[in-house]
Amino acid sequence: MEIVFLGTGGGRINLIKQARGTGGFRINSPSANIHVDPGPGALIHSIKNRQDPITLDCIIVTHDHIDHVSDAMALIEGMSHYGLKKKGIVIGSRHALAGDETGDRGISGYHQSKAALAHIPEFGQKKTFQTGHGEFLFVAIPMKHEEPTAFGFKLAMDGKTLGYISDTEYMESLGTDFAGCDLLIVNCIKPEADKYGGHLWTGEVTEVLKTARPKLCVITHMGMKMMKLGPAREAEKIERESGVKTIAARDGMKLNV
Repeated sequence: MEIVFLGTGGGRINLIKQARGTGGFRINSPSANIHVDPGPGALIHSIKNRQDPITLDCIIVTHDHIDHVSDAMALIEGMSHYGLKKKGIVIGSRHALAGDETGDRGISGYHQSKAALAHIPEFGQKKTFQTGHGEFLFVAIPMKHEEPTAFGFKLAMDGKTLGYISDTEYMESLGTDFAGCDLLIVNCIKPEADKYGGHLWTGEVTEVLKTARPKLCVITHMGMKMMKLGPAREAEKIERESGVKTIAARDGMKLNV
């Protein structure tokens, strides 16, 4: 299993400045190729990093915010062979696929119709998805974020278990919910606590890892303050205080699990 980071920046300022990309990450494995949270630049950075959208089997959108969903429709057109073949799986939050109370949704009905399956997961429910060359087991885990239907997930495929903590406030349950991962990818936008909720900071990631104990943690989705202080330094701090090997993702980084 290979993880390709197509954008490791987070936060509203970085979204516009693009100090780091916002294209999410891709999972490549014998059973499935999956693009997670394809925000602005996901398509172009896929092409630049030789990650062909046509070979995708699944697209996952954890919540309906622009930095996680804006390029999803473009990638669906690739996954469905230019929209000519009903193919692939789209897994998205309820707001992203069905819409919020005003009817707004991040992925149009037209584009959902181009996938073989558009699925809104139920929190805690394990579901096996079949692809053309294998399967993966998926369970959505609720996040505490301003998008109320946001989720993270655990995904088991080809003998490996990957966890992803998307945008969320700290919850004590995170450590237990994400236990047993070979790799845990965590959105860590801030190096310190501030008055803005909805995202984890370095100290909170440390607390999650003390319980979750993955074999490896990768922090990503980092904001401007995190970049200024140095993501590698913050990863070293998390590793030192949690006892879990931790690295900071970089745009274009490839990681073998």
